[in-house]
Formats: sequence, structure tokens, C-alpha cells
Amino acid sequence: MTVKEVKNLGKSAVELTVEVKGEAFKAAVDDAFKKNLSKITVPGFRKGKAPRKIVERMYGEGVFFEDAVNALYPKAYDDAVAEAGLKVVSRPEIEITEVDAEGFTFKAVVTVKPEVTVKQYKGLKATKTVYNVAESEVKAELERLQKQNERTVTVERASKDGDTVNINFEGSVDGVPFDGGKGENYDLVLGSGSFIPGFEPQLVGKKAGEDVAVEVTFPEDYHAEDLKGKAAVFACHVNEVKEIEAPALDDEFAKDVSEFDTLADLKKDIKKKLKEQKEKQSANELDNALIDALLENTELEVPDVMIQQKVDGMCGEFEQRLAGSGLNLKTYLQYTGMDNEAFRKGFEADAEKQVKVRLALEKVVEMEGVVVSDEEIEKEYKDIADAYGMPADQVKMYLPKDDVTMDCAVAKAVELIRSNAEITEEKAAAKKPAAKKPAAKKTAAKAEKEPAEEPEAK
Repeated sequence: MTVKEVKNLGKSAVELTVEVKGEAFKAAVDDAFKKNLSKITVPGFRKGKAPRKIVERMYGEGVFFEDAVNALYPKAYDDAVAEAGLKVVSRPEIEITEVDAEGFTFKAVVTVKPEVTVKQYKGLKATKTVYNVAESEVKAELERLQKQNERTVTVERASKDGDTVNINFEGSVDGVPFDGGKGENYDLVLGSGSFIPGFEPQLVGKKAGEDVAVEVTFPEDYHAEDLKGKAAVFACHVNEVKEIEAPALDDEFAKDVSEFDTLADLKKDIKKKLKEQKEKQSANELDNALIDALLENTELEVPDVMIQQKVDGMCGEFEQRLAGSGLNLKTYLQYTGMDNEAFRKGFEADAEKQVKVRLALEKVVEMEGVVVSDEEIEKEYKDIADAYGMPADQVKMYLPKDDVTMDCAVAKAVELIRSNAEITEEKAAAKKPAAKKPAAKKTAAKAEKEPAEEPEAK
């Protein structure tokens, strides 16, 4: 194999001209003859017994050239790429330009990693936001735990907004029951707006065992044509009235929901964990700001093939998340009204940035001569294995050592950029408590979209 020419075509495209001549080609032709002889019929000879010269005279001298070329060019291409020192990021476009008894010549057009110029990566300026943990956040987390541990209990009193009433109901128009207007042992939260307007208020102030005639009028834009604007009566029987009971925030609560014996200790732990979360958030935001600053000091043009490869990966991850939710991409696209092209287009901007970031950081690795030890590589494999619940040896089968080594080197490059940056700390502005908004009343249109939660005609 001889690399005859390496031509830069621009925009990270390179054309290799490679020549394969001599004994290697002759041996490949001979192998092709031996493999195909049993399939060739030559008058006067038994199958598989005709001499090569007779076969070539009958079918042409080049009858086995194609098989020989196919056998040799993959390794010849790999060797040529290595000899030329190219970092290829695409599949090659191969063209056989010449072939004869002495050998063959081919051209391979490939996309390579682009030239990257990093003008500055030390002394980058960024602001680190310092977040404090407010008492209101600790309180909110306690209330969340409290809500998680709420229970519903039966009460003997009359119902009120917020209570759940268990009812049997049957609706009728002009005394005639209609389809879909009947239900039994239905739990209805009063004030939720789950049923059609005017229904729930008439069940406020009722006790278990009471019968209530609920009179309503279906909206003019109701989805069932035969019920639009019609006055209806729902004969309801209240089976049970229930309320939500929240546990008291005391030491017993702390023991029930955590490993702590006192509410004070639980609060301290919540505050500690919130602080750790905010510190992690602050660190991530700082790294993102430094990466943005690095990109501002980096010159490169990303080949489209690298962007599309990253889009492929992002789309694949999205499909896996959909599958985890019991959905598939086809259903998702139908639901969102997108075609596959628009779906992929939505990932392109993020994909391009991720590729730029990776290339810029790899350039920093190169410029700094970052070295990764075998111990660091093994630790990375172990961390990945632990994250996915797989044996480390199995992870090694899927992730090449070179890729993991570069991942570790890139992580070191980020640390290096951070340690050499000019960082200004800034306290986060205190958040004002959000004003409570009145609960929005459910419109008839909204009610129509939730047929499973209201008596209706089907």
C-alpha cells in the first residue's frame, strides 16, 4: 500500500489517493480464483477443476479483480489513514480509479476533525453565584414531606370545599337518563372543578346518607351534541365524606419520615442537603460560564457530519426516555404534529454547541499535554459501571479505552480552566415569596377535554 496523494478539499474534507500493487494484489486474485472456482462451469472440465488461465481466457483477465479489490481495500484504507495521520469522523466515499493485473488505485474522500484554534483558556473571567438556603425553603421541603404523608379519613360532619365526597349519581334530561351520566362510588374532590360548572357547589354542606338532586345546565359548546345547552338533573347519593389529614410537624413525624429522632435534626439535615444542591448548582453554572468564555476564544468550523452524528445520539437518548414512559417516537411525532426532519432539527443547535465544546476542550488537552493514569481510567470505568449497574469488564467491551481516556483528559482540562480562571463571587438575590393566585375556574371547554372526570354522554 502506498499513499500517493493527500489533498485538502476544504471544510474538513480530505481526499486520499492510495495505490495497492504487487504481490499482495496477485495473492488476493489467486485467493479469489480458489474461492470462486467451484461455482464456475467450463466446458470439458469438471466443476472446480478448470485451470485459472482457461477460466480467465473464457471470462476475461479481470474476472477476479473485483473480489481481490474488495478483499484488500478496507485494510489499505485503514493503513493509509494511519500513515497520513488523519482523525477521520465520517465513513469514506471510495472510488476505484484504476485496476489491472498489477494492482489497483482508489480515492477515498473523508471528513476529518476540523482545525481548532484556542486563543485563550487561562485567565478566563466568570461570575460564580453563591446561593443561600432560606428558612422558607426548609419549610417548603418539610411541607412537601408532610403532604407526602397525608392520609384521607372519613368524617361525620357536613362536607366543605376541599373534602372528597364519595357519591353514586345518575343524570337525566326531562326525566330520561342519558348514556354516560351514571356512576357509582365515585370520589369527587369538591372545589376541584372536575365536573361541569355548577355541579360541585351543590354537594357542599351535605352529609353521608343524604340524597341530593343536583341541577345543572350543560354549556352551549359542550362536545355531546344532544346535551348542548340542556338542563339536567343528577340524582346523587352521598356515600361518604372524607377529609385530608396532615401529620403534625413534630418529633414523631421526624421519626416516621427519616432516620432522625427530632424535628430539629431533620431540619438541619434538610438544610444541609439543600446547601449541597445549591453548591452543585453553583459549580455547574460556573463551569458552563467558563465553557461559554472558552468558546468565545475558540475558532473552528464544525463539519455537518459531526453535528448529525451528535443529533443521532441525542435522538436515540430521547427515544429511550420515551420508551421508559411507555411511548414510542412515532406516537410522539403524531401527538406533537412534527415530522422526523423537524424533530431532528430541534436538536441541531445543542448538538453543534456540544461538538464545539468537546473539540475546544480536546485542543486544550493537546496544548497542555494532559496525561491520564491507568488508575484514573480504571476509576472512570468503575464509576460508569456503578452508574449503570453493570460489571466493569462488560463496560469495557462497549467503551473503547481511547474514548474513556479522552473523557478523563477533558474533565482534567475543565478543572485546569477553572483553577486558572478569574472568578468573581456574587450572592444570589433573595427570592420574594410568590403571590398566591386564586384558583382558576374550569371552563366548559376544559371540562370537555377531561371526559373521564365528569358525568357525560359518551
